[in-house]
Amino acid sequence: MPRMRKYLFSAGFALLVAATSVSVTLMMPQAFASEIKYVVNDIPVTTGDIAHRSAFLKLQRKKGDAGQEMIDQTLRMAEAKRLGIRISDAQVDAAYQRFATNNKMQISQLDGVMEKSGVTKGHFKEFIRAQMAWNQALTARYRSGDGTGKVSEQDLVKKMLEKGGAKPSATEYMLQQVIFVVPAAERRATLAKRKREADAMRARFNGCGTTHAFAKGLIDVTVRDLGRVLAPQLPPDWAEQIKATKVGGATVTRETERGIEFIGICSSREVSDDKVAQMVFQNEGSSDKNADELSNKYVEELKAKARIVKR
Repeated sequence: MPRMRKYLFSAGFALLVAATSVSVTLMMPQAFASEIKYVVNDIPVTTGDIAHRSAFLKLQRKKGDAGQEMIDQTLRMAEAKRLGIRISDAQVDAAYQRFATNNKMQISQLDGVMEKSGVTKGHFKEFIRAQMAWNQALTARYRSGDGTGKVSEQDLVKKMLEKGGAKPSATEYMLQQVIFVVPAAERRATLAKRKREADAMRARFNGCGTTHAFAKGLIDVTVRDLGRVLAPQLPPDWAEQIKATKVGGATVTRETERGIEFIGICSSREVSDDKVAQMVFQNEGSSDKNADELSNKYVEELKAKARIVKR
């Protein structure tokens, strides 16, 4: 669902202000009191949360109900948790860094903008976490086959006939995942060292045949054979890198909640069968959906079942 992911990402990072002008014109905010304003399914939403969100809306030059936004965010995060979706601090920090880089700012500058505006770094990071988690929740729902995105056998035949009876093809990859494990307690002390080690192994990667043997000589390195994966099934975080990497090569290393990882491309081939056709047509159909409408519908369903108490 490329358009849906793109929409949610851009919506989550629409902070359209220049750092230099903000640092000059913004006034230091008053300290926010923190009293419970709403209780959403036993989860408190405080006046402090709402004040930070109000400052965030002002910084984006957007109109909106800060209290309602915080209620919606609380519902979204609870739903993501129910689905087993977890966004690590490392993922959030990496997104925060990318946001700063994309806006030609140093981390310290972005921190300053967040604090001076009254948004705070912590609130913005939780907003990022919520956007990333909701993206995954919405994607999981859309592909769950509950009537919102599933391509039926009848639709499949119809679409094939429209295309002259030909089944679409997709690239099938044989993949191998290499993880340089970094325990949470050792992350600060050893992450940089582990990244150097992972980069060194990745530079010597030359196909998947010798990876397991090579990894045996290394400490806390896991090699997983992921098997055959069709292009539409690729994890969103890795998809572009995998597609851009030649067979026998490996993606660049990335920091994840497990440590430092890269993915080796063992082989690839074009395949065409009913399963491929269903996936391709399903993804084509999803591109025409309005991501905003789907998201709002999902939230409204959560609200209908929720216990929301105003204090």
